[in-house]
Amino acid sequence: MSEQARRRPHKPYRRPQKDPVRMLAFEALRAVDERDAYANLVLPPLLKKAREKGDFDGRDAALATELVYGTLRRQGTYDAIISACIDRPLREVDPPVLDVLALGAHQLLGTRIPTHAAVSASVELARVVLGDGRAKFVNAVLRKISQQDLDAWVAQVAPPYDQDAEDHLAVVHSHPRWVVSALWDALGGGRAGIEDLLEADNERPEVTLVARPGRSTTEELAAVTETLPGRWSPYALRMVEGGEPGAIEAVKEGRAGVQDEGSQLVALALANAPLEGSDARWLDGCAGPGGKAALLAALASERGAALLASEKQPHRARLVECALAGNPGPYQVIAADGTRPPWRPGSFDRVLMDVPCSGLGALRRRPEARWRRRPEDLDGFAPLQRGLLTEALRAVRVGGIVGYATCSPHLAETRVVVDDVLKKVGGAELIDARPLLPGVPALGDGPDIQLWPHLHGTDAMYLALLRRTV
Repeated sequence: MSEQARRRPHKPYRRPQKDPVRMLAFEALRAVDERDAYANLVLPPLLKKAREKGDFDGRDAALATELVYGTLRRQGTYDAIISACIDRPLREVDPPVLDVLALGAHQLLGTRIPTHAAVSASVELARVVLGDGRAKFVNAVLRKISQQDLDAWVAQVAPPYDQDAEDHLAVVHSHPRWVVSALWDALGGGRAGIEDLLEADNERPEVTLVARPGRSTTEELAAVTETLPGRWSPYALRMVEGGEPGAIEAVKEGRAGVQDEGSQLVALALANAPLEGSDARWLDGCAGPGGKAALLAALASERGAALLASEKQPHRARLVECALAGNPGPYQVIAADGTRPPWRPGSFDRVLMDVPCSGLGALRRRPEARWRRRPEDLDGFAPLQRGLLTEALRAVRVGGIVGYATCSPHLAETRVVVDDVLKKVGGAELIDARPLLPGVPALGDGPDIQLWPHLHGTDAMYLALLRRTV
């Protein structure tokens, strides 16, 4: 060692500083990746704990929420950009390192956080959770990313639209290619429509309240929290950003709830379908976690009808019990398999089957689901969906109405299922559901209904109404 080197003062080691906001965001992303958790279930308890410790105020919670959801929504785009900045395949980068890089990329490309602050905060996070060695790698990659804005990066990493339209849209709008293809098939039309839909999937959804009829009113809810009227449902209110639905007394008491307007419309269409003869017994055959069941029970009680809410999973059946608690009319909640039901055929006047599905209609709320689902998953749902619809048609009396609903617009989960069951089972006919939602535009060619985030501001709910004829 030279004399000059020996005389140079040693720079003391600086311990990395923990940033509570970015630590929490990283913890949430790791839970989503490692445990297949959903961000909308992981994040609230983490935020609550941070507030109780005194680490967070409202602005911190808002930033942490944006970092988690923004990173998950744009994960595909950020992965493509990160891949262009490293000299190895993305799969060879450790997942925790990728999470830190994606959080940094979102701060650089998807927020107004200044470049220096975004890079330095991400490197500091890397020092805490990854160590100094890998923090240097994070620093080098993020400095490359910071050299261009999002539009410039997308122009570089996405294939041209005229060469591969689906792959272009997949990179630009951060959806798996197969999901882009499936949504485009269901939507139809040209480029503008599918781009609008994919953009809507990447927007933060509004929190929508439902005032359960006979138990609360929209006027009561509007008086205690800042809201806008629902677009379509007479029982809906849209909360202004920053509202906390759990703090509303009517929500605490179960007289109101949080429910997407598309979900409300499905229940309303079934309840409003014209029916001759008795209208005393209703069934929700896949009732968990209870949102539609609670609205149906309230509507049924106004007519003197009783609702049976059935849910296969006992823990979800308990959620349904909580949602229906206090309903003034008669109801019952049971844990039962809708494909092997305990009720007798022809027992009900109205039946709702909101079947398990891929969830492609709720990607706004669960952005991580787009990266978990695979095309082959639909093969697993197919027998269950057909079995549940078949049993629903057996459960309803002649002349009664069945509503088949999914939170997916994928044709293999919607019209294909309905057509297959009608051909196989017979004894039923489709009725036009569109007139049952007056004022709601762009419901499709009918007789079934498809709602869309970009057209209706709702989840992409599907509904077919069938009347038993034999």
